[in-house]
Amino acid sequence: MQSEFSRREFIAGLGALTAAGSRLSAASFQSSSPSSSAAGSGPVPLLRSPFKIAVINDEISQDFGHACEVASQQFGMEWIELRSMWNKNVANLDANEIAEAQRLLKKNNLRVTDIASPLFKVDWPGAPKSKFSPEHDQFGANFTYAQQGEVLDRAIELAKLFSTDRIRCFDFWRLDDQAPYRKAIDDDLQRTAEKLGKIGLILILENEFACNTATGAEAATTLAGVPSRSFMLNWDPGNAAMLGETPYPDGYKLLPKDRIGHCHCKDAIKTGDKYGWAAMGKGAIDWVGQFAALKRDGYHHVVSLETHWRGAGTPEASSVQSWAGMKAALQKAGAL
Repeated sequence: MQSEFSRREFIAGLGALTAAGSRLSAASFQSSSPSSSAAGSGPVPLLRSPFKIAVINDEISQDFGHACEVASQQFGMEWIELRSMWNKNVANLDANEIAEAQRLLKKNNLRVTDIASPLFKVDWPGAPKSKFSPEHDQFGANFTYAQQGEVLDRAIELAKLFSTDRIRCFDFWRLDDQAPYRKAIDDDLQRTAEKLGKIGLILILENEFACNTATGAEAATTLAGVPSRSFMLNWDPGNAAMLGETPYPDGYKLLPKDRIGHCHCKDAIKTGDKYGWAAMGKGAIDWVGQFAALKRDGYHHVVSLETHWRGAGTPEASSVQSWAGMKAALQKAGAL
């Protein structure tokens, strides 16, 4: 499956990104400090939380301007995570779209937590094809393994333009037996993290139930195998639960706390022998305990709502309900 841009278009795109940055520089965006007025009549003073509270933009809407308004004015947030918008993966945005996204972020006094890129969410070369390898694009991403260097370069440019120091990645579609390939995978992650570390960026690996690092136990092993200090975990209790782990306290207690660099917030519940998504606070995950533990352990990075559940009918309505559950859990945990 081919991506939306060729290598020539990709190289041209990097130049266009730089041009977009000169028109609306990341520096000018950073100088616009968020204020509580951005939340309008938002009911919750999120600034008193020890965490940076955010939402993934496309969990609300593919209309990026509307997603920004909901995050800022309705949810009262000052942070947002970028994954896809206008039905395009963030890695495929052109210069005009990037400039428009920067304008909308500034208008809504929102800062970017990370580039939620699809880096390494592909099959590992030479291994049997994963049963999790999708037939269709996910979040607008359809890149091949051969294009991962290009995806990384694009993510680096985007991180600069959106003034964030974090790029999200995965560790390839899940194999029935990853042991023969694990060291090579870890080496790939280590090289990538070291490359980012040299320019002041951090690679954050999401534990994903469809990828080779899915649970807290597996994340602890991967972190031990990739020692770069520029490599951290995007801890996702919901994904860990989907493979049957009790993410808190069981999975969490195995993790080196100083290497958690991001946290995704969604809930899951088991019905019969299958797991499915639930609204935050309506599933089986002890989010009150998890938030309290993160606070106790000195975590001060992002907690980002990644609703996934669609029980309210639309992504926006479902995210509104999940934000209410997340907010209540933060309050009960003394983290809001």
